[in-house]
Amino acid sequence: MKEELIQKAYEVAKERYAAIGVDVEKAMDALQKISLSLHCWQADDVAGFEAQGALTGGIQATGNYPGKARNMEELRQDVLKAASYIPGTHRLNLHEIYGDFGGKFVDRDQVEPAHFESWMQWATENNMKLDFNSTSFSHPKSGNLSLSNPDKGIRDFWVEHTKRCRAIAEEMGRRQGDPCIMNLWVHDGSKDITVNRMLYRDLLKDSLDRIFEVEYKNMKDCVESKVFGIGLESYTVGSNDFYIGYGVSRNKIVTLDTGHFHPTESVADKLSSLLLFIPEIMLHVSRPVRWDSDHVTIMNDETMDLCKEIVRCNALDRVHIGLDYFDASINRIGAYVIGSRATQKCVLQALLEPLDTLRKYEANDQLFERLALLEEGKSLPWNAVWDMFCLKNGVPVGEEFIAEIQKYETDVTSKRN
Repeated sequence: MKEELIQKAYEVAKERYAAIGVDVEKAMDALQKISLSLHCWQADDVAGFEAQGALTGGIQATGNYPGKARNMEELRQDVLKAASYIPGTHRLNLHEIYGDFGGKFVDRDQVEPAHFESWMQWATENNMKLDFNSTSFSHPKSGNLSLSNPDKGIRDFWVEHTKRCRAIAEEMGRRQGDPCIMNLWVHDGSKDITVNRMLYRDLLKDSLDRIFEVEYKNMKDCVESKVFGIGLESYTVGSNDFYIGYGVSRNKIVTLDTGHFHPTESVADKLSSLLLFIPEIMLHVSRPVRWDSDHVTIMNDETMDLCKEIVRCNALDRVHIGLDYFDASINRIGAYVIGSRATQKCVLQALLEPLDTLRKYEANDQLFERLALLEEGKSLPWNAVWDMFCLKNGVPVGEEFIAEIQKYETDVTSKRN
């Protein structure tokens, strides 16, 4: 009976959208092709498998909800459980500290593709392609500076680490027949007033040039900025200006994390500028609350504007969407599902926008008509199209996933000590 109601609502929605020139089938087909890059660190609060101790270097997970993944097997199980409630086929984004080290300590300048062999096998078996990140935080040599450290020994350590991460990403991309997107973010900065800004940025530029000396075919490099880090609030070496300059000059992908800017900045507004000068953009979507707090993504104005701008720029093939939050205060599998589905809902609404008509109004200076249609579009039955998309993908429709995640908590995660 429920499927029949979903079908009826969908047919009405289909007619409503057709009346304003929107093909909902085409929109769903486009959404089907978009793979989110799910972040492995939501499952275990960015702990990884090195057992190095507490998080450092501007990284902080808040909350102590019971049942987090304690090992690789549990993390993989949780990721697959979350993915089973998210329509479509998606990717998994790994940090280097999530390698399969066989219970042995492998320092980060010694990591190799072999330490991710089991991940590559697992990904193939579960039809989930991989992305990758170097990891500069939470290490005895992290300190306040890594790739920009004046100490050549420390700087060389992190250069070697990142070079090896690129080699791992290359092997992942080769094995999966699709480029692995490798993100580079370092926490480097200063807690208080800095009098040597130029030095550290010059060192960072040199380190990056050394890291990118080798050209690869099966991976793509991203560089990610931040406005400030926890404990490093006064100065960030890898600022947005630095990485935009570096990305443009070196033809690299720039990563935009929605939590890494001033609260009044529009990340959506940055897309059209950057896409004129760099090949692609990587997005890390989260929800900042007053600061880069990495709350679970929801269907808010910021995420909606971001997704609409991707579509308006005709850039679905040039903008990669990854998630980057780690909320330890609620059910972690639920956090995955809420954030992923919210992002997809925003993309769907962007795809259902009557863009041709809106652009015609704008070109003719019909500004009343443009604003009126934008407002009316907000109340069109996009949710009926979303329900049909979920139904077609064989995942829970509406709030049905809540009870299923509650059951998984009762049966599985609540039994973890």
